[in-house]
Amino acid sequence: MSFPVPLVELFVFLAAMLALGYAGYETVLVFQRDEGTDKMREISKAIREGAEAFLVREYRTVAIVGAVIAILILGGLYGYGASHGDIFFSAHMALGFVAGAVGSALAGYLGMYVSVRANVRTANVAREQGEIEAKGTSEEERKAAHEKGLDASMRFAFMSGSVTGLSVAGFALLGLIGFYVGFQGNILEMAGFIFGASLMSLFARVGGGIYTKGADVGADLVGKVEAGIPEDDPRNPAVIADNVGDNVGDCAGMAADLFETYVVTAVSTMLLAYFLTDVTAQLPWAVLFPLIVSAWSIVATIVAFPFVRMSEGGSIMGALYKGLIVTVIVGIGGLAVLSYIFMAPEWGAVFVASATGLIVMLVIVFSTDFYTGTNRRPVNSISESAQRGAGPVVIQGMSVGLEAVLIPSLAIVGGIIAAYGVMYLFAPIAAGATDFGLYGIGLAAASMLSATGMIISIDAFGPITDNAGGIAEMSRLPEEARGITDPLDAVGNTTKAVTKGYAVGSAALAALVLFAAYYQAAFPAAGASQLQQLAVNQPLVIIGLIIGAMLPFFFTAFLMRAVGTAAQSVVEEVRRQFKTIKGIMDGTGRPEYGPCVDIVTRTAISELVLPAVIAVVTPLAVGFLLGPVAVSGLLFGVILSGLPLAIFMTVGGGAWDNGKKWIEQGHFGGKGSDAHKAAVVGDTVGDATKDTAGPAINPLIKVVNTISILFVYLVVSNNLVGYISTLHL
Repeated sequence: MSFPVPLVELFVFLAAMLALGYAGYETVLVFQRDEGTDKMREISKAIREGAEAFLVREYRTVAIVGAVIAILILGGLYGYGASHGDIFFSAHMALGFVAGAVGSALAGYLGMYVSVRANVRTANVAREQGEIEAKGTSEEERKAAHEKGLDASMRFAFMSGSVTGLSVAGFALLGLIGFYVGFQGNILEMAGFIFGASLMSLFARVGGGIYTKGADVGADLVGKVEAGIPEDDPRNPAVIADNVGDNVGDCAGMAADLFETYVVTAVSTMLLAYFLTDVTAQLPWAVLFPLIVSAWSIVATIVAFPFVRMSEGGSIMGALYKGLIVTVIVGIGGLAVLSYIFMAPEWGAVFVASATGLIVMLVIVFSTDFYTGTNRRPVNSISESAQRGAGPVVIQGMSVGLEAVLIPSLAIVGGIIAAYGVMYLFAPIAAGATDFGLYGIGLAAASMLSATGMIISIDAFGPITDNAGGIAEMSRLPEEARGITDPLDAVGNTTKAVTKGYAVGSAALAALVLFAAYYQAAFPAAGASQLQQLAVNQPLVIIGLIIGAMLPFFFTAFLMRAVGTAAQSVVEEVRRQFKTIKGIMDGTGRPEYGPCVDIVTRTAISELVLPAVIAVVTPLAVGFLLGPVAVSGLLFGVILSGLPLAIFMTVGGGAWDNGKKWIEQGHFGGKGSDAHKAAVVGDTVGDATKDTAGPAINPLIKVVNTISILFVYLVVSNNLVGYISTLHL
């Protein structure tokens, strides 16, 4: 069965427009809901203004850096393009870079735009449902009303989050098909697009992460530990900055990150197929197939949305997982049909390799849920250790994070073996079996896109409900309303951790595919002597491996330090206000929220550039000094150390956070107890790892890989080691 190429491209384009159209429809539904009381509107406005002000300042800084890099790409690659008869090569790369950065920034802005308006509406839904519960005349009526209110509030928060999910998937797919058609199928020129998306994602994760955790840690240390007041208490001068941080870090940063994950995963697989001529000779649709799968994933996501609802006696997380499972089922069904239509005669192997990626994704998701769920053994062990002080909490949390590396790593290894093996074994006799095996890994990575829209929707649920809980606390809403927002907030912590696990897993597979693409570009006709140079007993490879393995640790050091600097400044400001402003603690005085917002904004902006520069400069320095062989080692080293480090930080941090929340739910002494204070200390450590350093490793891995591909031809022909070797010294 064959289709005209323009018809398939039109299908992909229409799928992208379907996502954006449905997101627009849901936005209208969200904005139709009431914002609640005047006090709720006032708090929401303060959060919204703080978040938008930070994003404007962040994007202004990033625009300056991005303009410089775009000029370097335009000038640096012009000579190569002109010498190969394509004077537009560097212009296309630079244009793609700008579009990728703008697309990632736009995805981040849209995610935050909706979240800062959905948070107060979610709190008001909980308030309205709480009022119904309060009118119950019997325990049975109140319980039934509570479950109904919990479901209604959960579904509204999820619908609000799904606007972000569909917007990110829609804009990413629109950009991908636009550049594919615009560059007439030249996937190499799309490397600029994924580099721009990766770099913007890195900026967003670094800047937003420093902001949100600097405010959060500072607010917790002074408010909970020293003053003994609850989280999100309006008496805490850092409370607005904390709630702003949820949006700039977990909404804007998350959306930019997963936009980048989407485009990098798709383009890396397309790029690999582009280089593997044996594959494209046998499977003509191999290059475009990831976009076809991405288009179907939009349909699968929309079909699954109505299934996100709580059954009688069910849980919030169970309702969200129903949507994910339906997405996977519909996605697998579509993969089978699409493989049969477009990838014959090897459609069976293609389907198995593709489905492997979805299985890996599910294993990572449920593994992360196990290690971060409030009712699970790992989190409970952290809560229990808090009875003996802050030290045991930190040690136990580190143990949980380190243990959590095992299952995702084995899942990724198993996925690589399965995807590579099935394509290798069933490769056509006339083709290169190794090439087919590598493409199988790319298919596994690309198939994870089938769940991206749903995963982002589940993730965006987290910061929306977190903010809703904060608004409910600061507005002094009735106990019934907090009885709804508190469990939503607790589940939101798990959803954010689950999404980070997904991002880490996809980053590992995508980076492996990017490395394969880099190898094909750098060594297009690698003979025995060239392969021998890439062996692990060669000095250049070992040097690259060491530098690459070091890079994620060195990179995260700056982020952890920046969070500590911001938090310390917030602590000092909050202490100053407690001492100098009379009546804060008894409610007769009003704290000044602006200074804390300004402190974390200035710190985040000043600290976000250097880590990004390190990510960009390191592979270029290694390449131009030591050559493409050393860069190969560098890329492997970044992947091998970055993957476990990111899992350890994100999962361990989520476990610390929910360990604290488990105590706050009344276990081991409850709020205000010594165990609670110890758990807060563990949570402050986890805040910096799970929401700043850990998530930033994902774009770091892909920035290093994409910039290596972008400048691969210059590195091959212009490096110090190669020059010295020509002198025969």
